[in-house]
Amino acid sequence: DSFELLIEGRADGIITEPGGVTIDEIKCIYMDPGRLEEPDPVHMAQALCYGTIYAVHHDLEEIGIQLTYCNIETEEIRRFKEVKTREEVEDWFKGLIHEYVKWARYLYHHRMRRQECLKTLQFPYAYREGQKELAACVYRSVAEGRNLYIQAPTGVGKTMATVFPAVRAMGEGLGEKIFYLTAKTITRTVAEQAFSLLKEKGLLYKTITLTAKEKICFCEEAECNPDACPYAKGHFDRVNDAVYELWTAEQSFSREKILEQAEKWKVCPFEMCLDLSSWVDGVICDYNYVFDPNVKLKRFFGDGVSGDYIFLIDEAHNLAERGREMYSACLAREDVMEIRKYIKPYSPRLYRALGRAARQLLEIKKEGETERILESTGTLPLTLLQAQGEMDRLLEEPPSQEVVDRILDFYFQVRDFLNISELVDENYEIYTSEEEDGKFRIRLFCVNPASNLQECLNKGKSTVFFSATLLPMQYYRKLLSTREDDYGIYVRSPFDPEKRCILTCVDVSSRYTRRGYEEYRRIAEYIARMAWQKKGNYMVFFPSYKLLEDVKQVYEQEFAADWVTCVCQTPSMNERDREEFLEEFKEQGETTLVGFCIMGGIFSEGIDLMGDRLIGAAIVGTGLPQVNTEREVLKKHYDRLGENGFDYAYRFPGMNKVLQAAGRVIRTKEDVGCILLMDERFRSTEYRILFPEEWNDMHICRMGNVESILKDFWKRNVLDIQ
Repeated sequence: DSFELLIEGRADGIITEPGGVTIDEIKCIYMDPGRLEEPDPVHMAQALCYGTIYAVHHDLEEIGIQLTYCNIETEEIRRFKEVKTREEVEDWFKGLIHEYVKWARYLYHHRMRRQECLKTLQFPYAYREGQKELAACVYRSVAEGRNLYIQAPTGVGKTMATVFPAVRAMGEGLGEKIFYLTAKTITRTVAEQAFSLLKEKGLLYKTITLTAKEKICFCEEAECNPDACPYAKGHFDRVNDAVYELWTAEQSFSREKILEQAEKWKVCPFEMCLDLSSWVDGVICDYNYVFDPNVKLKRFFGDGVSGDYIFLIDEAHNLAERGREMYSACLAREDVMEIRKYIKPYSPRLYRALGRAARQLLEIKKEGETERILESTGTLPLTLLQAQGEMDRLLEEPPSQEVVDRILDFYFQVRDFLNISELVDENYEIYTSEEEDGKFRIRLFCVNPASNLQECLNKGKSTVFFSATLLPMQYYRKLLSTREDDYGIYVRSPFDPEKRCILTCVDVSSRYTRRGYEEYRRIAEYIARMAWQKKGNYMVFFPSYKLLEDVKQVYEQEFAADWVTCVCQTPSMNERDREEFLEEFKEQGETTLVGFCIMGGIFSEGIDLMGDRLIGAAIVGTGLPQVNTEREVLKKHYDRLGENGFDYAYRFPGMNKVLQAAGRVIRTKEDVGCILLMDERFRSTEYRILFPEEWNDMHICRMGNVESILKDFWKRNVLDIQ
């Protein structure tokens, strides 16, 4: 049918005996093999594929097909064997291949049309300053199979300048699929808009946006079993038709379209979404789907699986901290004791195994100070492996659903701890701590995730890291990749510096030693003096909710005006709350709005309040993370390596928050706004060298002259913004 298919695989065993040849497919399991009544149909199908290939290649009249199940711990074995004639396996195999024909035909013709349109695809609008050069660098990086780091301020058009050359590179056969990776939902929308704009210009290109299971599930709780979920029951009987129908009808697969199709066919929307990802040209998703060892898409990034993938990593500064989280794990002794006590009536063997683990943790606790760095975890992983095996047995046939619900989270904690323990090397620190909840924890902390991230990046061909705050670039290069041939570029801001006023307020501080009414009042007065100079919308970013509340109270009591409205970010905001908060920032009217927000929070990056929806921002403090055990471990680690540990643990992450918050103000070349950096430390060399080049026109101010400086600035620009 005009196709030549290549089917390949590696059989676990080919047993040649006088009576004939047997293909052996081996599966390692934790459950008792004696409980198996028949082989898994998918496992049997895999063995039948190997059997067909071998029988045809060696012209055999019949072939044995054997499934061997082996318990990893006990090495107990259970085998299932049957003998098939060559005619039987060939007929079965032809039927299997026939199922792929309509998919192959559509995929083939889609790719032919896609490649044809890519040859003539043009950039969708006139290049902005620096954008063409940026796109050229991205294309060269993909062509050479290299990694590229891009520091480019807001307004350059980073998204289109990375998406367009990546798509064109696919047109030249330099890539197989694009993965556009983001840390936040709102940046996924920006990527969708970029692809949509190219499609309006004639691009034939299928894209899908992956949504977390919890957010896309129809049920209140994502309980994925046929007894509890009507969409899981019979899912596999219907999902192929559901996927094919949607795949052939649309170019973009948004969350809304996925939900509509899943409801129509009564299938799981999340699983259908994952199946669709195999057939599209571009995938927009969270970092987790590529990097997280528990979540990553095994169909693309599993063991022995790779491709000519192009990774476009947006807001790449977030990946360093996210990487540390994904490749770290911890276990609390109190959790071990709690589960041990609970399961005693149900599994004496698990009770004893957890008892050994609890004793080992107690011995570690007694050896020295509660908070200290360990050289190794000793024999704890071996004990936990035995406990995991017992939990597997208990979960195979649980006494009740209550038992499952009670121990499942703990089971995953143990699994994660064991998986991460296999990764521990010089990039890890093992430490113990006793935190506010009173629990004694042992933590496997990935201080430098570069090696683990690189293992994932090696599954593709080329990676482009880009952000408006990728400074200092050398810091991020050390944390995101281990490749020596990586290179970075710095793109200057295309905006007129006359339309932006950056002031460093040197007579105020957010240091803990200075906190109190007098300092709160000074910060509040700065906010008031900023807002008095021009009516409009402002945001003030604080390092913590405590400081936010203290300053806001003083501001409202002593500096509030009838024409000023205050809105405040809260810790418990849901998606609707966030939308309502941003809706307050309307086009300029006759009033002033001051939004009190958290630095590094949901409103400090990824939001676009263009024009006069936001005309000023004040950043209170240097954004330094709070001092805690983890940060101190990080600091000491880099100190031992001869680096400045304070930079790695505190200053660099803090300044990234500052730059992100400041970037909310100027979003387009028409925007006009002011930025107040409110901390005396911004004046020091250690911080100034971390500012982007376009901040060279920053001015020093004090309470006595801040109003006159802002007044002059708005006087010069008032005609532009009216």
